[in-house]
Amino acid sequence: MSQVSSESIVLSRSPASAVIEPAGDLSPVARTLQVRRFIDAFRQHGHRQASLDPLRLTPLPEVPELDPVFHGLEPAQPIGAENPLLPPSAAVHELERQLRRVYCGAIGLDLTGTRDPQRRARLSAWLKSEQLAPLPARDKRRGLLRRLIAAEMWERHVATAFEHAKRFSLEGCESLVPLLEAIVDHAAAHGVQQVFAGMPHRGRLNVLVNVMGFDPAKLVDYLDPDSELAAVQRDLPYHLGGSTVRQTPEGDVAIFLAHNPSHLQSVYPVVSGMARAYQDEHRSFGCLPLVVHGDAAFAGQGIVMETLNMTRKEGYALGGTVHVIVNNQIGFTTPNRMDVEAHSYCTDIARMIDAPVIRVNADRPDEVVRAAKLALQYRMEHEADVVIDLVGYRRLGHSEHDIPALTQPSQQAAIAGHPSVTELYHAAIGEDTPLEELRADALKALQPQSAQTLSCPRANATKHTRPLSLARMQALTAALTRTPPEVKLHDFVRNVTAKWQASVADESATADWCFAENLAYASLLDDGHGVRISGMDVGRGTFMHRHAVWHSQGKTSGALEPYVPLENLGVHQGEFDIINSPLTEEAVLGFEYGYSVQSASRLIIWEAQFGDFVNGAQVIIDQYIAAGEYKWGDPSGLTMLLPHGHEGVGPEHSSAYLSRFLQLCASGNMKVVMPSTSSQWFHMLREQALSAEPKPLVVMSPKGQLYGNARSHSALRELIGGAFVPVLQDSGVVSPNDVTRVVLCSGKFFYDLQAARDASGDTRTALVRVEQMYPFPTSELADALAAYPDLAEVVWAQEEEKKHGAWHFVRDEVREAVPANCRVSDVCRRESPSGAHSSIRAHRDEQQRLIMAALARA
Repeated sequence: MSQVSSESIVLSRSPASAVIEPAGDLSPVARTLQVRRFIDAFRQHGHRQASLDPLRLTPLPEVPELDPVFHGLEPAQPIGAENPLLPPSAAVHELERQLRRVYCGAIGLDLTGTRDPQRRARLSAWLKSEQLAPLPARDKRRGLLRRLIAAEMWERHVATAFEHAKRFSLEGCESLVPLLEAIVDHAAAHGVQQVFAGMPHRGRLNVLVNVMGFDPAKLVDYLDPDSELAAVQRDLPYHLGGSTVRQTPEGDVAIFLAHNPSHLQSVYPVVSGMARAYQDEHRSFGCLPLVVHGDAAFAGQGIVMETLNMTRKEGYALGGTVHVIVNNQIGFTTPNRMDVEAHSYCTDIARMIDAPVIRVNADRPDEVVRAAKLALQYRMEHEADVVIDLVGYRRLGHSEHDIPALTQPSQQAAIAGHPSVTELYHAAIGEDTPLEELRADALKALQPQSAQTLSCPRANATKHTRPLSLARMQALTAALTRTPPEVKLHDFVRNVTAKWQASVADESATADWCFAENLAYASLLDDGHGVRISGMDVGRGTFMHRHAVWHSQGKTSGALEPYVPLENLGVHQGEFDIINSPLTEEAVLGFEYGYSVQSASRLIIWEAQFGDFVNGAQVIIDQYIAAGEYKWGDPSGLTMLLPHGHEGVGPEHSSAYLSRFLQLCASGNMKVVMPSTSSQWFHMLREQALSAEPKPLVVMSPKGQLYGNARSHSALRELIGGAFVPVLQDSGVVSPNDVTRVVLCSGKFFYDLQAARDASGDTRTALVRVEQMYPFPTSELADALAAYPDLAEVVWAQEEEKKHGAWHFVRDEVREAVPANCRVSDVCRRESPSGAHSSIRAHRDEQQRLIMAALARA
């Protein structure tokens, strides 16, 4: 029987001659509508009876909507001469057969989470077209078989060479290799030139060899504990990524597979940030984010939900991501099987973004390739996320050391007796060459190849700046305070702009923190550098400390877009993006880290609402920001602004946990600072943007009290002619020869100490500010202390507890900088489990105790 569209059997003919009539007397229109409902039932529920489980351990439910008898459908009359291909009594059965072929085969199209009817209709039409099309040509199927065999033989090769090496085998889901290749090839046909990919451990080595083209011998060396390469490697081999160029019939496509630590899904926002940086650089959605997930991790790790939500928002949108789930139906060691009866799947989280799910049986390679084509078609047309659920199994345990039968005896027994996908496909296509001969050829091909690079294809930038002057500051201020006539400023913002204008009257005028920050960005943008800032409420700032985004006031101004002065400095300025993020830390920080790795042309800043909230992003800090360049060679110039300082407002709004960052510091991997003046803030931002060798910058940034402290506002001349100084000498000391005691301090605590010292008339105590905690400025501190010839005691005074502040991490360097025969002591907050007071009164009492102890008045 020829291939006939199931819909055309009914819908292309007149109701009188072709309608399938239910029992009873119904009008032609009613009969046609009932048939349409029957067809729609397959579109909606067919995936629940699709043949998706290679092991056939997932029971298929009885779905009444798919049963013709349930609808009372019976042939009303012979189809007859108009369609002689169909016997008179076979119309319903042929319709059902065709519908099952399309919607209940080895591909199941789950559109239950896709609310847009046009998108559902388009996907159904594409699926019907693919499923009713002829099978691929024989040479293509033979080529597909060879790709599967290559994936299979890599696993066997490694298992033979190093039986006990962990490699997180792909066996049971070898179809992932041709699936990824098909995605890239179809992406090339749609004009994609760059793919940013992320994936967990399972199958990573296989993908590096068989998709990325990495030298298999080199990867084997990583697994050999006695090899020279293994002796110097800085991360596990199944964490590694790299870049390559894949040649496709439609042109070359660059692929970067991001490095990934054991926190599996953490790479998802990182890859997203890399892709967005590329898109911003090229001003298009001309690259594809491609993320592979494990089934249990996709469903279980919250960063997935955070990132799915975030990447639909302005400033983070990617034009759609293709998600591939390697679904072993087991998760870690406990079942994670589909429950089609309860409509429960590991992909259910994708419903929150209306993403369609294309489920496909990993033992059906032709369908796997078709699923890739469908996914790409949807992503490119709708610029939206799509999920491929590759349903397979895991032939071995979680790792090669595992014994899966301990917890899954029945499933493991089924796997043991199940033929591999290469055996199934070899028989299915009727390949003449014996399978063992093909396997031997694939094994021979695992010889040394040209190695690919292991670093990110970072967009470098030439960094230059013009000199600062009073005239230039005045011109930038004029541009910053220029307001379009249709924008009606709030009185508060109007007062801010007036203050800015007064701040550039002459070089002796003072610039507060808000103005210094905006001037820093303006001067960089004016030189052509880009600036990107994201975080919660960064447009105005948590403490109303930024005012980079102005909202017009009044009844008629609601339709106006917010006005951003830093976007309107001049036609040749750099790009400025300031994005209020969703209420999340981990995903956004991961995104900005990825952005910073890919882009060297912008100053990338993430600001926490309060420094304590950085706790929610600890994985990104530990595994990527602190160690990414050391482990993988991925440099990052990301800046983190973490509001920090004890003010009696509770443990969630006081400390950015300085000690945690210092604990991660080694080999010059980061820069950790706590600036105490607006000029230091200004120069810190500019120097970070202009650095030739960027490192992550961690800033214990001001909060309300320091922002409003007039003593911390610098003269404009200090912005024009100064630089960031790691150690600030005490300018209030009249006679250095009288000083016998130096108190080392940082941040806002300096001003509390200064006020108490000056009020007492003490001339024997100097206050020296250590503005940079790492790399610690030992020589600069030694020079500062050398100014006091009669120095007898040095005190390190900090607001934080010992375990939360810097003292434990800097005391050796401090002692090295202190003159001989000089006592060294510390003053720290009393220990408490929470780390901060929630009572302003208690805070004031404790702060007073610290001040008295530091100034030797306790």
